[in-house]
Parts: sequence; structure tokens; C-alpha cells
Amino acid sequence: MSTTLTRRQQEIYEFLVENAQQFPHPPTLSELCKAMNLSSRGSMHKQVQALIEAGLVEPMNGQRRGIRLTRPEGANFDEPPSDGLPFLGKIAAGQPLEAVTDQQRMQIPAWITGDRENCYLLSVSGDSMIEEGILDGDLVIIEQTSTARNGEIVVALVDESEVTLKRIEQKPGEVTLHPANSEMQPMHYSPDRVRIQGRLVGQLRTYH
Repeated sequence: MSTTLTRRQQEIYEFLVENAQQFPHPPTLSELCKAMNLSSRGSMHKQVQALIEAGLVEPMNGQRRGIRLTRPEGANFDEPPSDGLPFLGKIAAGQPLEAVTDQQRMQIPAWITGDRENCYLLSVSGDSMIEEGILDGDLVIIEQTSTARNGEIVVALVDESEVTLKRIEQKPGEVTLHPANSEMQPMHYSPDRVRIQGRLVGQLRTYH
């Protein structure tokens, strides 16, 4: 999203995205307050109005109409859910950390991944990408690929044993993995030590 949202607006928007398949119909303000354990319907209305102005949800024409996400071109919120994206454990956004693999799958709205077929989810651990807005505990959606353009944020396998999430820079004879934290230094490797396993295409966050 290019629009800057407050934390509460971001929370409401992400709740709507992540639960788009769960509601039998678009939720009303009252239903959304109840689902998110919020008591002030007036405050919720103000936050939703901000999302409408940001172009993220559609205007509510009357109180009986529920809150609908704005549909990106080609999006279909009514399509049946797939069996989900595989969740492959944690990835470090600090020092490299071995990924933990399991068989869990998670439902993600199809319009988030678009026509990408080979995607998976990882949970971020650490704070080296905080200046990109990627925080500890976030879920990132990764498109599986073995190549990336300079400047893209990638999942990099280092020395065939550790994985990390960093912005990549590739030069003849050297691969640099850049953190997005001014207190941390880039990591430099020879190309044979780094293998790209995917690139960042999406991000999800929950608030507790």
C-alpha cells in the first residue's frame, strides 16, 4: 500500500483482507466491531472512512450495506478458497537462522498472490528489515525462484545451511545481502555461497 495508514487502520484493513473468505456477507460496522472486540462504533466508522479515502474499501451506501474491500482488477473475493499456501517456518531478518519446515498450510486471498503459482509463507524473526516495514513476527509471502534482480528482497540460502531475508546486490565475484537497519552492516559472500530461494511478493501482520 502506498497510502500511509495509522496502526489501527492497518489492523482493520488486514483483518478484512485475512478474513475475506470467512464472512457470509461483507461485515457491517457493528459486526466488524464485534469481530475485532472494539466497543466504539463511531471510532470504527471514522477508521473505515479513512480506508475509503485511501481507496482500500468501497463506500458504504447506507447502513445495511457491509464493508467491502476495493477489488483490484481481476480480483474475485467470491472464489472458493484453495488448500492454502505452505508455511515453511521462520526466517531471520537479523543473523541467518535455519528455516524450520513443516506441513502446515494457511489460507491467503488469491488476489494477493495474483497469478503467481509457486508461493509459500515464512514468519519473520528479528529486526534487520525494520526500515522496510518488515517487523518481527510478520508473515511474508515468497514467490519461489532461483533468480532475482538487484534491489529485490529475497530469501537467500547461505552455505547450504542457513536462510535469511535481505535485499540483494549481485556483482561479478560478490553477492551482498543488505539489511534495512542502519545499525547493521551488509553481509558479503562469494557467489558460490549464496543461493536464491525466493523473492518477497507480499506481507501480512496481525496485532494482538
